[in-house]
Amino acid sequence: MARPPLTSSAVVPLPRHVWELVKGSVPPIHATGRPFVASALTLGLFGWRHGWSRRASLVAAAALALCFRDPRRVPPVAAGAVVAPADGVVVGVDESVPPEDLGLGDTALPRVTIATSVVDPYVHRAPVAGHVSYAAEDGSALVVETADGVAVGLVHTPGLVGRVTLDVQPGDEVALGQTYGLVPFGSRVELFLPSGSTAQLLVGQRTVGGETVLAVLRA
Repeated sequence: MARPPLTSSAVVPLPRHVWELVKGSVPPIHATGRPFVASALTLGLFGWRHGWSRRASLVAAAALALCFRDPRRVPPVAAGAVVAPADGVVVGVDESVPPEDLGLGDTALPRVTIATSVVDPYVHRAPVAGHVSYAAEDGSALVVETADGVAVGLVHTPGLVGRVTLDVQPGDEVALGQTYGLVPFGSRVELFLPSGSTAQLLVGQRTVGGETVLAVLRA
């Protein structure tokens, strides 16, 4: 059957169409970064008559918006997939005893360490779907437990000027790849996997937060 012609009610005005295209292609900015971007733009307004000040403020605002972006990600559908909690480079694949406050026991567990640079997105994402069973008050550590009772631990180490911001608290449910917080200006995140898990990445490989599969949990 032939498709009916479009009616006038289905025609989208050009300005709205352009706006929808911009919204779909430009990632949103995490709430933590909005004051930084606003401050840079405000300084630019005060110095608008001075070309160098205007250009510097616009460049700074664009750079901050880029770093504090929260890009849309599509997590894998593979059962038991553990995804990278952040964009960056794998700098360690080993075993280590997790910090005591995580409550993951006192034996060495598989660990993957990812370093995020100052130009990578600062947001961090849930490596598995489940509920937050532990969150340190300073945001330095987090544990997510799946519906099957499998716990995955995260330890955040901010840079010299960074501070961890968590958007979740114990008891909250998180989806696979969901943004749960942010660590600005470069950081490291250690992911502790359940005993017997095997990391699928090597040192030096890049990760895409919320999409790159680090390991697959055994059923």
